[in-house]
Amino acid sequence: MKNINIFCFGFGQVAKSFLTKIDLENYNINLSTTSRNETSKKNFNGINYQNYFLNGEKYDQDLISNLKKSDHILISIPPIEGSDIVVKMFSKFIENSNIKWVTYLSATSVYGNHDGEWVDEKSKNKPTSQNGIDRLEAENSWLSLKIKCNLPIQIFRLSGIYSNKNNILNRLQIGTAKLVNKKNHFFSRVHVDDIGNILYKSLTKFKEGEIYNISDDKPSSSEEIILYAAKLLNIKNIKKIEIENLENPMLKNFYKDSKKVNNKKMKEFFNYKLKFPTYIEGLNYIKDNFIKL
Repeated sequence: MKNINIFCFGFGQVAKSFLTKIDLENYNINLSTTSRNETSKKNFNGINYQNYFLNGEKYDQDLISNLKKSDHILISIPPIEGSDIVVKMFSKFIENSNIKWVTYLSATSVYGNHDGEWVDEKSKNKPTSQNGIDRLEAENSWLSLKIKCNLPIQIFRLSGIYSNKNNILNRLQIGTAKLVNKKNHFFSRVHVDDIGNILYKSLTKFKEGEIYNISDDKPSSSEEIILYAAKLLNIKNIKKIEIENLENPMLKNFYKDSKKVNNKKMKEFFNYKLKFPTYIEGLNYIKDNFIKL
């Protein structure tokens, strides 16, 4: 049985999917995490772990000893006020560790708007949203740290994440899905299981300093996906709303950018076949296994 000492800054759905995959492969897992909650001992799927308090200004000093012992670090905390708090608060400890693997989870919002055209890892980054601007700044911070200290760092640019719990089928059922009238709007997505699987693949196939788009094979419009999901649920006559009538600023920002994210580098380097190549397989699986009609 292999041992892994892993420190997760943030412990959301992606980190949990990753840990689930590691556990299935019979690793002996020594896990530490952070959250805004008070420091406490916790259990995830039979894995006992220590969760440490961390916000943008303070943290439990006891986490430092476990961070120094870690050989793998996953960062899924978004930037706070324009900066990456892990680089800001913990780089000096990471620099002096025996780390083997550091992965920063970024987002494809760094590309900005490309008018529905394809983007890959070599495309120009021209973020339009504050989130995209902050993500790009965080990426640069990690890449600078990699160069300065010769650290084993890779960056995953995640497309829109959906899961068995959080998906368009659920939003349609509870009435929060919105069919927005916006022409030539394309975006990419990926099921959280595929992210976890690729993170696991990267434990043994790793190239430092690289950036990978993590996305499925079929960039689509929001309208296409909603209409397909509605068909699965036998929901008819969904009302369209105009983009200027959206009240949610995050949703408005979402519709500013239109691009198709190329995943060729990810699939070729990790020799990975997607579990859910498109939203069609993903939504059908969720509907058949998790949705109550």
